[in-house]
Amino acid sequence: MRFSFFRIACLSLLKGGALLFLAGGISWAAPVVTRLTPPSVGFTQGQSGPSPALSGPVTARFLPGQRFDLQATVVPDTATGRITEAHFELDGQPIRASTSLKSCEKGCLKSVPTNATVVTLRAMQVEKPGRHGFAITAQQDDGQSVTAHGQLEVVAWQTGHAKVKNVIILLGDGMGAAHRTAARIVAGAYVQGKASQPLVMDLLPITGMVKTSSLNALVTDSAPGMSSYVTGNKHDNNQEGVFPDDTLDPFDNPRVEYLSEYLHRTQGKALGLVTTADVFDATPAANAVHTSHRGAGTGIVDQYLDDRGLTGLSVLMGGGRKWFLPAQVPGSARSASNDYAFSTDPVPASAHTAQLVQAWGIAPGQRDPERNLIADFERAGFAYAADKTTLDALPIETTPRLLGLFAYSNMNVALDKINGRRARASGQSVTTLVDEFGFPDQPMLDEMTGKALGVLAQNKQGFVLMVEGASIDKQAHNMDTERWILETLEFDKAVGVARAFALKHPDTLVIVTADHETSGAALIGASKVTDQKLQALIQAGGTENVRDQVVGVYEQAKFPRYAFAPDGYPQTVDIDFRLLVGYGANTDRYEDWRSNPQPLVDGQQPLAQQAPLVNHPASPMQRDVAGHFLVTGQVPGTSAVHTATDVPLSAMGRGAWAFTGVMDNTDVFFKIAQAVSHGVPVVQDP
Repeated sequence: MRFSFFRIACLSLLKGGALLFLAGGISWAAPVVTRLTPPSVGFTQGQSGPSPALSGPVTARFLPGQRFDLQATVVPDTATGRITEAHFELDGQPIRASTSLKSCEKGCLKSVPTNATVVTLRAMQVEKPGRHGFAITAQQDDGQSVTAHGQLEVVAWQTGHAKVKNVIILLGDGMGAAHRTAARIVAGAYVQGKASQPLVMDLLPITGMVKTSSLNALVTDSAPGMSSYVTGNKHDNNQEGVFPDDTLDPFDNPRVEYLSEYLHRTQGKALGLVTTADVFDATPAANAVHTSHRGAGTGIVDQYLDDRGLTGLSVLMGGGRKWFLPAQVPGSARSASNDYAFSTDPVPASAHTAQLVQAWGIAPGQRDPERNLIADFERAGFAYAADKTTLDALPIETTPRLLGLFAYSNMNVALDKINGRRARASGQSVTTLVDEFGFPDQPMLDEMTGKALGVLAQNKQGFVLMVEGASIDKQAHNMDTERWILETLEFDKAVGVARAFALKHPDTLVIVTADHETSGAALIGASKVTDQKLQALIQAGGTENVRDQVVGVYEQAKFPRYAFAPDGYPQTVDIDFRLLVGYGANTDRYEDWRSNPQPLVDGQQPLAQQAPLVNHPASPMQRDVAGHFLVTGQVPGTSAVHTATDVPLSAMGRGAWAFTGVMDNTDVFFKIAQAVSHGVPVVQDP
């Protein structure tokens, strides 16, 4: 092999694993490996030679026996050359498994020349703990070859005892320390500086902090934010359970086995997913679905059912009915364009996906926009609930599997669901927001959580349940303070359900955390005026009234006192001397400190562009305008953004002591897997 100056120069052009081509072209002296998977620091830094470099940081880590794919993109040294053969090695020894070579001149690859080849080996397993070097060697048609090296680690099991049977992960999407604190202030009735009533999540005895960055960005989105917790590996933004690659197909990327898949395969555990978002959304999907495109809704929800044999999926609840209805049904969003279909023909042109189907044992799928997915779930033994009334009536003790879809897309937020319930209970004839969305009978998150636990507890081998408070994030993006605070309170009630279950089942581990922080929320103080006075100042308008006369900081900020109704939520959020919240990752917005009568338009709702939903404000610049108090933001656009701030983690139950200190989000996976597979580590005092 000739390792020339040209090849070294080309490797230095790597950015995020993909090759950048200079204008005018480059004359290759040998084929070049432009991407190597699993991601490896040694490879991206150009450390490629006769033996693997096993020093320095290791990005890719796996459990003993956890499945993952190996892949490389190889570029010939001429525009007409082609790669004729390739093989992978582990620790200097050839891996005796089928390898596919995918090359196509018809546009199935991206960011690389049309004659590049993607070499893939599926469902690799390494049992031996420790650091390992892996390599790809590829040869082109003129006999020249290239070898590139990477590194991975298999994390050793520790000696343990008292295995965990059940795992409950409660994920407050976007929930940073400020979101938790704000909810406690509203719920806690502070007196002389102390909260009279803690949040349930405050009662969990173990606390740590989590670093949240993704594989390709300091600031993660929800897809890799969740996926890192349940694969033990970093992923690119917008990607779930896969490593990045150079193919256009969003469903054929190199895979990493999920916690749910690993525990179902090795122990027969069931999986439950509960969310207040659309079930196709990033957080629930990043527990069971493998895709590089978190928006590929039809294929995502189809994978839930088609590959339930791998994940053990037994409970799926949230919004998202639009993906389950045949395309011709009003409200459906099913489309062939975001579905998946893998060829199972082993001929070279199709071997890439044929190997994927065979090695992982997955369904080949098909592009079927007219599929009635609700009916298919029911045929697979899932009881179906379309509203709270139906959910309440289900005999859980005889319901082994459960599907609940309570809205076309994202469910309504807690504030609006509560107002709808209160209006119905009082006999009012007014139209509430849940009526406008067409789903007036939606369950709360704690109600869904209780039903999910009832179903999953029937599995004698145990379960993994992920519960997401989704709109903490969505309403923090909108800088809709009162809506995300009540979302956090709703989420905390779900934590209470999980805590009660764990107290009765001591072999259960409960983790409460977030995938990232959203909006840079900051609790700046409290209003200095009554709500009546605030409304008068809003009418007067201007910064001198709505800011200078209202915002109380330091000793001017007293202790807001919110009165609670029997349903467990504030009677009103528009109280005298209310909590005031600012944002550090915000776009431009108008602010008047009072609750917004309508949420912003939710573009994911299929009827969002029709009345009455189309009449909701489209951005933070179209609400609260009467007070003429413009807050200039630090980011462009119409939405606050995620931040790179560490997020809190709280834990209780068997194995909880492992979650102290500052940890990476990928560390959480290995701590859970250790406690479930080999028991709580035997820790000796230093």
